Amino acid sequence: MVDFCDNLGHVGYATLLFQQLVDPNVFCYNAIIRTYTHNHKHSLAITLFNQMLRHPTKSAFPDRFTFPFVIKSCSGLLSHRLGQQVHAQVCKFGPESHAITENALIDMYTKCGDLGNACKVFEQMTERDAVSWNSLIFGHARLGQMESARALFDEMPCRTIVSWTTMINGYARTGCYGEALDIFRTMQMVGIEPDEISVISVLPACAQLGALEVGKWIHMYSDKNGFLKKTGICNALIEMYAKCGCVDEAWRLFDQLIEKDVISWSTMIGGLANHGKGYAAIRLFQDMQKAGIAPNGVTFLGLLSACAHAGLWNEGLKYFDDMRMDYHIVPEIEHYGCLVDLLGRLGRLDQALDTILKMPIKPDSRIWNSLLSSCRIHRNLEIAIVAMEQLSEIEPEESGNYVLLANIYAELGKWEGVSNIRKLIRSKRIKKTPGSSLIEVNNEVQEFVSGDDSKPFSLGVFRILEDLALHQSRTNDLMELVEDDAGPVDSEII
Repeated sequence: MVDFCDNLGHVGYATLLFQQLVDPNVFCYNAIIRTYTHNHKHSLAITLFNQMLRHPTKSAFPDRFTFPFVIKSCSGLLSHRLGQQVHAQVCKFGPESHAITENALIDMYTKCGDLGNACKVFEQMTERDAVSWNSLIFGHARLGQMESARALFDEMPCRTIVSWTTMINGYARTGCYGEALDIFRTMQMVGIEPDEISVISVLPACAQLGALEVGKWIHMYSDKNGFLKKTGICNALIEMYAKCGCVDEAWRLFDQLIEKDVISWSTMIGGLANHGKGYAAIRLFQDMQKAGIAPNGVTFLGLLSACAHAGLWNEGLKYFDDMRMDYHIVPEIEHYGCLVDLLGRLGRLDQALDTILKMPIKPDSRIWNSLLSSCRIHRNLEIAIVAMEQLSEIEPEESGNYVLLANIYAELGKWEGVSNIRKLIRSKRIKKTPGSSLIEVNNEVQEFVSGDDSKPFSLGVFRILEDLALHQSRTNDLMELVEDDAGPVDSEII
């Protein structure tokens, strides 16, 4: 009956049933603890476990079926101390080796950030299954330790779709987007078909790298396998298309989406804003309000960005106030960054600086850099120096900030200031970060870094660039000859 209540989610009735027992045995205790754990009543599960330990007869002492659920409740509470105490009870009452209990311990320790004890449990196991490996790989990936996760992954005797997806998600979360795509391709080469979770995990990597062809293939694959019925996958595809510059394709997918949630609306608003379609983003937000969908912080982030791109200063301030007053959303540093960017673009640099100084959050380098960039547009040296003073403390080795300030001095004709900045760069031995760009060719993303000739096809690339430069030079010479004889002409004619 308790198990039956567990299946139906009737926790209260299960508790009443259990309380009728005068002398519950281990099977009854296991049933009620399992019910509490399944229904996220983790504190009650721990309370019943303590009651088991105090029971006067051995008929109610914990067994190997008790510990996995108690440990899972420790994970649910993220209580490292409780987990260690239960581990001690496992050593006292439990079997010498029980894979399900040991897997639960690994999962608990990894979720509590204790990889040391998780590794100890893993190393002491006599029989490891896929769950054991996946739990430890997940723990390393969750903490961003992708080298350790990769070493375990390569050593793993039998990988499952969970193993591959964990690696893809781990690489994408740590910004290693190229590695995420490589793992995704390798997974397909060994004959494992992507599932919904692996598709959602790899799409952010496609978006960040601009791997549009891979993203399109995932779109077709998702359509073929019925994944597009899931709003989450559609949302990830909308974001991928928007970040790859295909706003129309993102809009078509959004328009066809039957069940739009707040993420769907927010993603599309942000996509329109990032491509300069500020008015369209604002109209979409108004449609969102009519649809009765409550916006969140991400929605307003896109909305404020849209106002900044469209130069809608009054609207931006209004939405910022609406976010706080009407929707009770506490602005985060990204929202203040959008507000500073909006004011800076319109030349209201004094107001932008005042906003930064009155922020309840300590401004980061992106906010000061946004102000510095606006100072260059509007040639405001005084506020630029204030921003640079802050940036030199937050990121003293960032060469781009010094170059930006030097450019402001140069545009104002203050060459002594330019010289002083260059001396400062040399004295601090600051190295300029080389420029780089990404391009997708034959479904593979290639990165080009300034000054890097290590790629096998670099020689061919340089030859083509030389040919293009020579062609441009000849075109310019020809234009000069024609202009001498017939006056200015359109370069497209030549």
